[in-house]
Amino acid sequence: MQILVVEDEKRLREAICHILRGQKYLVDAVGDGDAGYDYAKSGIYDCIILDVMMPGKNGFEVAAALRREKIATPILMLTARDAVPDKVRGLDAGADDYMTKPFSPEELLARIRVLSRRRGEVVLDELSFGDLAYTLSSGTLACRASEKTVRLNFKEGELLKLFLSSPGVILSKEIIINKVWGYDSDAGDNNVEAYISFLRKKLQFVGSSCALVSVKKMGYRLEEKQC
Repeated sequence: MQILVVEDEKRLREAICHILRGQKYLVDAVGDGDAGYDYAKSGIYDCIILDVMMPGKNGFEVAAALRREKIATPILMLTARDAVPDKVRGLDAGADDYMTKPFSPEELLARIRVLSRRRGEVVLDELSFGDLAYTLSSGTLACRASEKTVRLNFKEGELLKLFLSSPGVILSKEIIINKVWGYDSDAGDNNVEAYISFLRKKLQFVGSSCALVSVKKMGYRLEEKQC
């Protein structure tokens, strides 16, 4: 599981990261709302821990902006405020849960587990972008324009799911390895390059206008070719 921590208080941010990494979670951490929004809108995270009072955008604004962008990542709002109106405002902005400081590590981890289970209740069988449609249950990739289809193997499917979940977002090789192979895998850059090549060939086979584009020294992104 990959978690984003957005908290401006350095000691608390570091403490949260220590707790999460102790549970083998992958963690990114930033100290202001603007950076938090930029990270979160990539759509690669499984959970976002979001403070309310921060420099730049506050937590309410970040949550609302993410929901407007159709980013459905579960948000745990973390704040010293415990007034009911603030909780209501946070939930109305798009937060999924609300926890006040101080808190115990056990409570934090329990709430994250609940949010991850809740997200798993939403089951989608098709992901789409541009003229592409990928059916998860059958592993079938289809191009609506050409009406051609092709089957993907498991790793190809996991890689394509990652790109279809974040179209237009640059995904680094490190992120791809962590999400597709797992953080404790021995997979390396060569594995990523090989499977990117496999997927490119299948996109070409079905005649899609979408392409996996290399971004020098940064990674890859899925985009539609310009006519």
